[in-house]
Amino acid sequence: MKIIITGGAGFIGSNLSRKLLEERHELLLIDSFHPYYSQERKERQLSFVQDKGTISFVQKDLLVDEEELQDVFHQFKADCVIHLAAIPGVSHSLHVPNEYVDYDIKATINTLRLAGESGVKKFLFASSSSVYGNIDQRPSKEDDATGAVVSPYAAAKYGAEAFCKAYASIYDLDLTILRFFTVYGPWGRPDMAIYSFINKLMHRQEIPIYGLENKRDYTYIDDIVSGTSKAIESKETGTFNLGNGHPVSMSELISELKIHFPSLQLKISDRRVGDVTSTWADIGKAQEVLGYSPAVSFREGIKRTVQWMKEHEQSVL
Repeated sequence: MKIIITGGAGFIGSNLSRKLLEERHELLLIDSFHPYYSQERKERQLSFVQDKGTISFVQKDLLVDEEELQDVFHQFKADCVIHLAAIPGVSHSLHVPNEYVDYDIKATINTLRLAGESGVKKFLFASSSSVYGNIDQRPSKEDDATGAVVSPYAAAKYGAEAFCKAYASIYDLDLTILRFFTVYGPWGRPDMAIYSFINKLMHRQEIPIYGLENKRDYTYIDDIVSGTSKAIESKETGTFNLGNGHPVSMSELISELKIHFPSLQLKISDRRVGDVTSTWADIGKAQEVLGYSPAVSFREGIKRTVQWMKEHEQSVL
């Protein structure tokens, strides 16, 4: 299959690309190297992909380079587009919400148009557990997203989902929306809690905690990659949660990290505006329809992530 991956040099994009190369798909990766985190890091992630096999790569911005990308899409003639490109981050979205309208909504619209006008039939959109807002004490089913979000980032993802459905109708796209739940693991985003905590602990720094009551459905990158690969191959479409299915409290996360860093020190603050108190994926639909089955426990995932960071990220401040 010929596949275009936007955000292909990112955390999920680079890991997914390696998996798809193993499955012998032909890949075209698009990435703008947006400065949300360093270009040097994304170049390393791109090299990580190229170690696995040959890809085509285009450094273009989906928001401003639409005309040039029209030629790229028409020449490559993809069977499938996986749209991962976006600005992530809840707290950052509170400060620059208009950037999220631009890069998480407008750029998604441009990608949908490019796909539809170039004859692409299958479109996968990477959404987020943040679209559920605050749903406490029970797992979120796909129908639980009502628009009652609590951050500009979540609002942008929810809005982008609606545009995906509109353009799927316009262009007769086979649309699949995947809602990822707190992805972590090797090559994780530097702003994410687990990466940030481990990095600080390797440098003997205390870690900031914004509310010990928070829970997250942490999902190891290999499981996200596996679920996405299954969605690509499936003839079924729709919206699916990809999570681990087991929320982990901040206290439990700290306990796991203490196994690897016994002298761990905390700096506890109040919960931040825009953060939900809990995420918890009901993965029943993905299990039944896609055959999705998360295989990496939280303990094993933390172990692998700590080991990888000690081997690859010792110099990161």
